[in-house]
Amino acid sequence: MTPDKLLYAETHEWVAVADEGGRKVGTVGITAFAIEQLTDLVHMVLPKVGSKVSAGQEFGEVESVKAVSSLYSPVSGEIIAVNSDLPNKLETLNSDPYNGGWMIKVALSDEGSLSKLMDKAAYEKQIAAEG
Repeated sequence: MTPDKLLYAETHEWVAVADEGGRKVGTVGITAFAIEQLTDLVHMVLPKVGSKVSAGQEFGEVESVKAVSSLYSPVSGEIIAVNSDLPNKLETLNSDPYNGGWMIKVALSDEGSLSKLMDKAAYEKQIAAEG
C-alpha cells in the first residue's frame, strides 16, 4: 500500500479500502508521523477477530516509553482479521507502517464514514499544522 492511496483520520490512523469476496474491507494501521511522535514502542494491545467497531471508537492501544496512545478505528464494521504478529514485532511499525504494520481488517458496515476521512494532501496539511 502506498500512502498516496490511503485515507486518513485526524487521530493518525490510515485505512486502505478494497473489495474482498464481494464486500468492502478496510485495512487499518497508524501513520509514520504517529509512530515518529511516539518514538520507542514497547507494547501494543489489539482487539479480537469478531469484535465490532464504529468509526471513531477505540479498538486498541500502543504504548511507548513516553505514553500510552489509544488507537481509533476510522471505519465501522466487524473486525475480520488482526495482525497478531505485530505486538511481538513492533519494529515493523517503524520499518513498514503501511504494509507489514497493518493492525486490523474491518468488513465495512457503513461506507459513509469514509467521507469523513482525509486524503494524503489534507492529512499532510494537518500534520504540518501540528508540527
